[in-house]
Amino acid sequence: MAPRPTGQSSAKHRPTRTSAESFSLTGPSNPPDPEFNAYRKDLADIALASEVIASHYAEPVERQVVKATELRRAASGEAEVIRMLEPGEGFAMLDDSLGWAWGYAGDERRVGYVRSDCLGG
Repeated sequence: MAPRPTGQSSAKHRPTRTSAESFSLTGPSNPPDPEFNAYRKDLADIALASEVIASHYAEPVERQVVKATELRRAASGEAEVIRMLEPGEGFAMLDDSLGWAWGYAGDERRVGYVRSDCLGG
């Protein structure tokens, strides 16, 4: 069975065939530490675009902690607490969904989740 043509990207070029082998990644992988570098499969800090693959990249939005809260490992009140965040501390937010903001905080840039209502502009 002959492969289907992929179409033309411009009128000047003939269609080309592609395969997964042409674009596969090879060699060792050395991703950055996810505890200090904000990336998930679906979203990553734009600063990590050359280091990790994600569906989307975002530039962090700077927020301030307005009431003391816990930075947690997952978006759940039951998740492990990484550290406490105090009012006035900065939080670099990359995602805000279902009442939880995901991003990083502190000089060490610890990655985690905080309750959205604990953050202000």
